[in-house]
Amino acid sequence: MDELELIRQVTANLPTNDSVVVGAGDDCAALKGGKAGELLLFKTDAIVEGVHFTNDTPPEKIGRKALARCLSDIAAMAGTPTAAVVTAGLPKDFDPDHAIAISRGMNELAREHNVAIVGGETTTNPDRILVSVSLLGVVPEKQIALRSGARPGDAIFVTGELGGSLEGRHLDFEPRLEQARWLADRFRPNAMIDVSDGLASDLKHILEASGVGAELRSVSIPISRAARQAAAKSGNGNTPLNRALSDGEDFELLFTLPSKDAVPLLDGWKTQFPDLKLTCIGKTLAERGLRIRDDKTVRPIDIDGYIHFKKSE
Repeated sequence: MDELELIRQVTANLPTNDSVVVGAGDDCAALKGGKAGELLLFKTDAIVEGVHFTNDTPPEKIGRKALARCLSDIAAMAGTPTAAVVTAGLPKDFDPDHAIAISRGMNELAREHNVAIVGGETTTNPDRILVSVSLLGVVPEKQIALRSGARPGDAIFVTGELGGSLEGRHLDFEPRLEQARWLADRFRPNAMIDVSDGLASDLKHILEASGVGAELRSVSIPISRAARQAAAKSGNGNTPLNRALSDGEDFELLFTLPSKDAVPLLDGWKTQFPDLKLTCIGKTLAERGLRIRDDKTVRPIDIDGYIHFKKSE
């Protein structure tokens, strides 16, 4: 059983109640309970030594990444983060200075986004560090962005550049909170997600939730310099395009909106965010499936991004 199958089975019959507006299956849960016209967002995420960072990663960057991942999910729902609790699992022989530095890195990012860290838990964890963050946020009910709203004929956009994040960017990315709120306020994306597992995998989440398909243009995919360098260095045939489609941990915004809004969006974006690239990479279709166009050839995208618990061959 791989990660996606496990999630499907575990979430098939979850308990719920009248407070739940959006449950499992999107970037955050959305709950009633805030002010009138406002929803409460709730997200949890964990990073583990040997999976999300190495034992020589600077501790401040470990703490920063642990919180930044949750902030990126709040951004994917067009929300504003408010408060977090943190669980730290540490080996019995942990270095106190190292643990305090992890906390320092998280606190610095929290202050940047006016997030209160209001408590948490510490526990032992055999042989490696684990940091788990649970984050609350708020979003105007009329502006919440879900994965499930894409419509045939939408334009598909992505911020920034993709691929090669393990060259260092996965520790230093900027959650696109300001950009997401600007989008929701002015253009109301039909669907949105953050690119955590890879462009191909995360776009498939939107397509599945929305009941549509998509066609991407290979020449339009914004491939990072790091992805090109990593592809050249590996020599294993993993092309820069494939890396951009599947590397993951880019934490950029991926969204769809009506094609009539594409030009006004691009014009407004250049003025508002001149230092961040925004690219139209394709369109959604009524026919299911994800395809990519190379010159005159259209082929299915049969690669995925990162999946935990892959099945044995």
